[in-house]
Amino acid sequence: MMKQTFQILFGLYLLASCSSKRPVMMDRTAMQPPSAMREFRAAWVATVANINWPSKPGLSTAEQQLEALALLNFLKDHHFNAVIFQVRPQADALYQSNLEPWSYYLTGKQGMAPSPYYDPLAFWVDEAHKRGLELHVWLNPYRAHHIEGGEVAAESIVNKMPGSVVRLKEGYWWFDPAKQSTQDHSAAVVMDIVKRYDIDGVHFDDYFYPYESYNGGADFPDDDSWAAYQQQGGALSRADWRRGHVNRFIERIYREIKAEKKGVKFGLSPFGIWRPGYPEGIAGMDQYNSLYADAKLWLNAGWIDYFAPQLYWPISQMPQSFPVLLGWWQQENIHGRHLWPGMNVGRGGDEANLKEVTNQIMITRGMLPASKGAIHWSISSLTRHPALAKGLLDGPYKQQALVPASPWLSNDAPEIPTVTVADLGREVDVSWEHPDVGGVFKWVVYFRFGATWDYEILQGDATYLKLPRYAADEETKLAEVIVTAVDCLGNESDMNKIIIKPTGE
Repeated sequence: MMKQTFQILFGLYLLASCSSKRPVMMDRTAMQPPSAMREFRAAWVATVANINWPSKPGLSTAEQQLEALALLNFLKDHHFNAVIFQVRPQADALYQSNLEPWSYYLTGKQGMAPSPYYDPLAFWVDEAHKRGLELHVWLNPYRAHHIEGGEVAAESIVNKMPGSVVRLKEGYWWFDPAKQSTQDHSAAVVMDIVKRYDIDGVHFDDYFYPYESYNGGADFPDDDSWAAYQQQGGALSRADWRRGHVNRFIERIYREIKAEKKGVKFGLSPFGIWRPGYPEGIAGMDQYNSLYADAKLWLNAGWIDYFAPQLYWPISQMPQSFPVLLGWWQQENIHGRHLWPGMNVGRGGDEANLKEVTNQIMITRGMLPASKGAIHWSISSLTRHPALAKGLLDGPYKQQALVPASPWLSNDAPEIPTVTVADLGREVDVSWEHPDVGGVFKWVVYFRFGATWDYEILQGDATYLKLPRYAADEETKLAEVIVTAVDCLGNESDMNKIIIKPTGE
């Protein structure tokens, strides 16, 4: 997806002494560098029931922030480039909101702000971007109260919007998707975040109409909404009527996000099976008739920028095989959106799980070469198992990667940075400037020793990089350097080579 145009080759001659200056030399025959790898590497950070963060309700602000930084540092150090952060676990907020109360999972009391005060979402966005990580906010559009969310407080949406919610037999409260008040409120919550925070994406998971187990196996209790529809002459079946509400909501969210901030990506992570028998031989829950989620339609219609079906099954599990399902979803991806499957990495830290996860990553690379990537469930499965995390870093994630570009949103590349190179003897100082620093999210510094190219990806506030003058063998010299600018949608500037070559060679 990235541009590969190579323009304007110019040479710079550097002596061992940093004080010497001689005329530059041009060399237009030097080999071209490989492109930086493109792959979306993300992990979910769940806040519901304090699954991932914070570790428990009621931690101090300092403790919450230390835990957050540890997770973000882990992702950066292990060459991830995005985090999917849950900010609305049960119609409450892990950010300052005038629409919904502060989350129980922060303080142990819904409606109570962190003390000393800070805005967790603003903190996560700032700290993620400092580390070169995209931050996507993850919201549950219809869950009003979770059974692990404490008592239903006076500030709860359950009490603020009683006509829009229903109680399920297992103790959950759920918005009725058929209510216009539900649609309007949830859309307002999404757009409030989009307008006020510098996020990179909005993300929904697999919870639309609830799983039947949430209601003791009984049907969703929307008799009043269904009766009103019939009285108005509605002719759809109840299942089609329910799916229609979810479909309209998904399309609405996509269009409203794009109208406000086109560059904010909208991603969906539905249950991994659309319907049993699709493709042939697949068995499992029918989300189309259980969750009333027509995920195939959303992908076919292009109402998303990235699609992350939860393919949480092993490669060789015949009724739910990871590659078989991935191949089917790819056939349905008629608009060429990003297809970054959700992977279950939570089977332990042993060699068998490392092999399974590695093989799944390699399958995505082979099947989806134009836009590789995956989202890992969940971050704690990686942080709790150092051997698994190290195995991924030493294996498929050894190289840093840029997020694949989204050309349907924008394909306007940033301008080429102006690069200066100074020979410091045993080191070479590479520095750069750019006319639109605020529009640059990352820099890529490509460099060549002998015939070997490599690169390093730096966050947008970086202005220089020191490189060794010689490779590890102490004989092969640094020969070429290139710096490119990358914007928040993954568009990369063209390249200028700086050829480092003594006169006479």
